[in-house]
Amino acid sequence: MAEVTLEGVNKSYAGVPALVDVSLQVADGAFVVFVGPSGCGKSTLLRAIAGLEGIQSGKISIGGQDVTDVAPSDRDVAMVFQSYALYPHMTVRQNVEFGMKVNKIPREERDRNIANAARILQLEDYLDRKPAQLSGGQRQRVAIGRAIVKDPKVFLFDEPLSNLDAKLRIQMRIELEALHKQLGATMIYVTHDQVEAMTMADVIVVLNQGRVEQVGAPLDLYHHPRTEFVAGFIGSPAMNFLDRAQLPGHLGDALEAQATRVGIRPEHVHICQPGAGVLDVKIVLKEQLGGESYLYAGLDGGGDIVVKTDGDDTTSAGAIIGLDFPNQRLHQFDGSGLRIERS
Repeated sequence: MAEVTLEGVNKSYAGVPALVDVSLQVADGAFVVFVGPSGCGKSTLLRAIAGLEGIQSGKISIGGQDVTDVAPSDRDVAMVFQSYALYPHMTVRQNVEFGMKVNKIPREERDRNIANAARILQLEDYLDRKPAQLSGGQRQRVAIGRAIVKDPKVFLFDEPLSNLDAKLRIQMRIELEALHKQLGATMIYVTHDQVEAMTMADVIVVLNQGRVEQVGAPLDLYHHPRTEFVAGFIGSPAMNFLDRAQLPGHLGDALEAQATRVGIRPEHVHICQPGAGVLDVKIVLKEQLGGESYLYAGLDGGGDIVVKTDGDDTTSAGAIIGLDFPNQRLHQFDGSGLRIERS
């Protein structure tokens, strides 16, 4: 079993909290993504699981074993970093083999593990090349191969695709998802890119200022965010937010009494004729992305709103349009940022 359990984990730097009472259970074989803005604690949490960061209090267990005070080398985890950290003077084969040689694994077993990793990662033709002769994606595959041959209980990925260009990131996302299915291993992945989180994860853990804001399946977080923070972080473009005072009276009157803000996703805003919806706005920018377009407009009272439309939509910058908000698509939040369930 390779489940990972955290109980009341706390970590501070010079008195500044980095992790605050983090409790979490990662199921055996799950692909879990830690996501959040810079400085939210996601990499610190990953490094704490790996044993690279000590914690002030709490408990960390891997596979049912308490590893809170166990050395990183004895936790049976493999970590893949943002930087490939390959030895430039070694070939791919030697890079993948290095850790096994240090641990005195027999030559026959090393060769078998290298061949298996190379097959999984499609590196058979590159084993005798050095890192300088490889593309960024191939170098990242080598770094992953070095983790695979350890046959760890848990794979830990710390923003491994950040150094790749957009096209290669998409390709590597697909490859990592396929790798997870093939190995059936427990994987914990850190990213600041919520699109990466939505497309790869079985479960997303949203962190905010060192605290776990919400845990759930990607679509659960998308459709049922627990807080305004999660609602605004998950989804691209982000959810639109309006103060209650920016809404016309009849719509404001239909909200729960404690609601101070509402949110609606760009794809749920309906375009209509001016005067026929709840708001009239002037389009200040249009982004045409081929199959879809995004319209940006300013709001009276501050802020802006984004509307997702079909790529063939003919609305242009400068146009005045009406916007309608289907009541069932509105998310209501109280003054503390908590989502309000409808009564």
